[in-house]
Amino acid sequence: MRQVNLEEAKERLLELINAVMKGETVLIIKDLQEAVQLVPAVSVARRQFGSAKGLIVMTDDFDAPLPDFNAYMP
Repeated sequence: MRQVNLEEAKERLLELINAVMKGETVLIIKDLQEAVQLVPAVSVARRQFGSAKGLIVMTDDFDAPLPDFNAYMP
């Protein structure tokens, strides 16, 4: 893990970004405290439509009235 102060990070931002893209973690220090950590962004995988096909099953009586609601039925 590379640690740099804020002023150094301003001057060498492109170099730090390239280091992060190669897998390194960069910690930026401000006023002698850890302020920011640079890590590679995580790409979000696109959802595949229809990927759950065949996994969801509905019974034949899915829309039948429930016995608990008989008092409310006409």
